[in-house]
Amino acid sequence: MNSDTKQQSQHEILMQLVTMKMPFGKYQGRLICDLPEHYIVWYRQKGFPKGKLGVLMETIYEIKLNGLEDLLIPLKNRISK
Repeated sequence: MNSDTKQQSQHEILMQLVTMKMPFGKYQGRLICDLPEHYIVWYRQKGFPKGKLGVLMETIYEIKLNGLEDLLIPLKNRISK
């Protein structure tokens, strides 16, 4: 994977975090980026789902763990306009 492809893929994942909603469970309908930290931590302990949802949940876990949620604000603002 070249750097342009990798960068595009990372951008797509970030965009999905601010547009995709949790498809089931207690927080069904909530944006993945807005899931509470305790819920994401619980899922990490239990095991993230397979597929795209799992990748997104693992990504938001890492973002929240490292205090990087502010990186998503410009994307959320762009989507809400």
